[in-house]
Amino acid sequence: MQIIDLSLPIDDTAFEVHKVKIERVNHAAGVEKFNRVIMGKTITGRIKYLLGRRILKKEDLPDEEFLSLETVHSPVHIGTHLDYSYHYGSRSEGRASKTAEEIPLEWCMQNGARLNLTHKKPNETINAEDIEAALIKINYQIKPLDIVLLCTGADKLYGGPKYFSDYPGIDISAIDYLLDRGIKIFGVDTMGIDRPYKFMLKEFLEQKKPLYPTHFYGRKREFIHIERLANLDKLPDYGFKIHCLPIKIKKTGAAWARVVAILE
Repeated sequence: MQIIDLSLPIDDTAFEVHKVKIERVNHAAGVEKFNRVIMGKTITGRIKYLLGRRILKKEDLPDEEFLSLETVHSPVHIGTHLDYSYHYGSRSEGRASKTAEEIPLEWCMQNGARLNLTHKKPNETINAEDIEAALIKINYQIKPLDIVLLCTGADKLYGGPKYFSDYPGIDISAIDYLLDRGIKIFGVDTMGIDRPYKFMLKEFLEQKKPLYPTHFYGRKREFIHIERLANLDKLPDYGFKIHCLPIKIKKTGAAWARVVAILE
């Protein structure tokens, strides 16, 4: 069995449009943090702490080290993640939209198919005809619940500004094509399913064309998509399993996931 990691990290050193911060308390600093937190629970303890008293000293610990602690401050749309209908709007298909912890887990462990769409350029969209042509090329027919991965190669730009500006979007016709064949989850190796913001905003300001049409289509038809995948070029066209279990965060429109492909 071979496992291929298809996920990007939450990385506070990478270029992002939203702020990401990871507070790291190392093993030595953990001793002081323990004292500050535990002694700070009472007025008497806080006073003693300020006067220099400590209930735990580094000499009390193996190797004079406490436990490390990392606190992540990040939107749920940083790193590889699954978007569900609440992200698109408050209602989907005439019902209250579902949040990420409601994603059925059985949908997240299914057969995968990888479609090569690396010929699509920034500001272009991947439409139904592109999906069909890619399927014909690999002689594959989509089955219900397959997880279809659209490979554009945009993950190679991760870490810099071009990751947010040089990738193709997904046309609504492509969404319909997949959903009509029983797909519940599809994935992209781009940072989003709509065209880059710079193109959408320009057209909105000059021509009043809609912003985020593909995302907003999730109000009409319910679907789940994975954003920020990586290493899709390392996959065969089909014959593998995808596991994309979302982290169980309450009442969010998206959730981080460690997405992997399993090749037998």
